[in-house]
Amino acid sequence: MNSMPNPDIKPANSSDSSVWQKLSQPSRDLILFTVIAVSGIFGLFLLLDGYEKSLVRTDTLTGYILFSLFIFLGALNSRKKLSMIPLGRASLWLSAHVVFGVAAVGLFWLHTGTIWPLGLYEQLLTAIFYLVAISGVVGFLLYRIGAGQLTQTGVEVIYERIPGELYEIREKSEKIVLECTEETGSDTLAKHYEDTLSWFFRKPRFYWQNIFGLQSADHWMRFHAGSVARYLDEKETAHFDELMTLMRVKRKIDHHYAAQDLMKKWLLVHLPLSIALLVLAVWHWFLIEVYAI
Repeated sequence: MNSMPNPDIKPANSSDSSVWQKLSQPSRDLILFTVIAVSGIFGLFLLLDGYEKSLVRTDTLTGYILFSLFIFLGALNSRKKLSMIPLGRASLWLSAHVVFGVAAVGLFWLHTGTIWPLGLYEQLLTAIFYLVAISGVVGFLLYRIGAGQLTQTGVEVIYERIPGELYEIREKSEKIVLECTEETGSDTLAKHYEDTLSWFFRKPRFYWQNIFGLQSADHWMRFHAGSVARYLDEKETAHFDELMTLMRVKRKIDHHYAAQDLMKKWLLVHLPLSIALLVLAVWHWFLIEVYAI
C-alpha cells in the first residue's frame, strides 16, 4: 500500500529561499569580493614564500600589485562619471572598492614589511595611505547607514534639486497661511507661522540630528503643533492640517539633504587624499626605477 505524502515534509527542490537568496544584492557582492580577495591574498602568500626560498626580492612584485590595486580603486570615481555607460551596477563597484580597499591595507603591510616605516618620504606616503583607508571606511559606514535611513523616508530626491523643492514647499506654506487669514479673518495661525514655523520652512533644519537618526524634528513639530492647535477653530484647523502635511514632507527632504550633503563633504576629504596617494605612489615607483637603472 502506498503511503500518503506528509504535507509537512518539503521536497529538496522547495521554492523556499535559501539564506543566500535572502541576502540583499550589495551583501552578496561584499561576500563574493571578500572570498576573491582572501583567496588572492592567500595565493600571494604562497607565491611569495616560494620567491623567498629562491632568494628573489618580493617587494617589487608586491609593489606592482599594490600600485595596480590603487589604479583599480581609483577607477570607481571614473565609473561614477560614466554612469550613462553600462559598466555594471554602481553597488557592485562600491562593494569591490570597499573589499579591495581593505585588502590593500594588508598588501601594503606585506610590501613594506612594517606598519610604520623609517624614512621621511615613506612615512608621508604611509600616513596618507592610512588617511585614505580610514576615510574610506568612514564613508562606507556613512553610506550604508544613510542609505537605510533614506529608504525609510519613502521619498526620493536628487541633491541638486533640494533647494528648489524647499522653495516650492515654502511658497505653498505661505499661501496656506494667507488663505487661512483671508477666509477666517483670524491671524492666529499667521502669527504662529511668523514667530515659529517660518524658521522651519526657511532652509534645511536639524542637520546633525538627521545625521545621527534622532527624532528631534518630529518632537519639535509635535510640540509646536500642540501649542497652537488648541487656539484654532474648525476652518483654521483644516488649513493647519495642510501645513502639517507640508512640514512632514519637508522633514523628509531635510533628512535627504543632511545625508547627501555629508557624503558630498566626505568626498572633498577622501578624493583629494586618494589623488595625493596616487601621485606619491607614482613618484615612489619612478624613484625605484631610477635607482634600479
